Amino acid sequence: MQRTLIRTVAAALGATTEKRDPYTAGHQRHVATIAAAIATEIGCDDKAVEEIEIAASIHDIGKVAIPAEILTRPGRLDPIETALLRGHAQIGYDILKSVGFDGPVPQMILQHHERLDGSGYPNQLHGDEIMLGARVIAVAEVVEAIASARPYRAALGITAALDELKAGRGVRFDARAVDACVNLFQQGRLHV
Repeated sequence: MQRTLIRTVAAALGATTEKRDPYTAGHQRHVATIAAAIATEIGCDDKAVEEIEIAASIHDIGKVAIPAEILTRPGRLDPIETALLRGHAQIGYDILKSVGFDGPVPQMILQHHERLDGSGYPNQLHGDEIMLGARVIAVAEVVEAIASARPYRAALGITAALDELKAGRGVRFDARAVDACVNLFQQGRLHV
């Protein structure tokens, strides 16, 4: 019953985020599908796969606090707008913790833009300081974001997305997650 409640709450939060940001409608659902497939492929147990899928399905919940004009702006953001947008990971974490959302899901949301080399945000974590689930979500999000259209550019396609992951493999992105993701797409088991 608790799992059903958590999934229902996650679905509601995900839908709320997508209503505010029409350009990325479906983004969280696609990221969740990709992340769950990667997690399964690298051998995560069922509970971990479920937690990763839930976190991925609401990873952008913090965007509810970002002005809609920034989310839907068709051009590049200025440095102040970029800083505001980057705050969504911390805001998402804070929202979930404030309502007593336990377990690793809030932490994965906080860390989903961290990179192995410390170049990510909000805390510039390195390597294993970043939870495996957050590393998986990061890979899934990069694939979905690059392969799909954005307000500021047309879709670049799956080849460009996989090339970006390969270029950052083991440097910015978890090598096992990248390898699993590339295999899943190349073998036709995943599609964007």
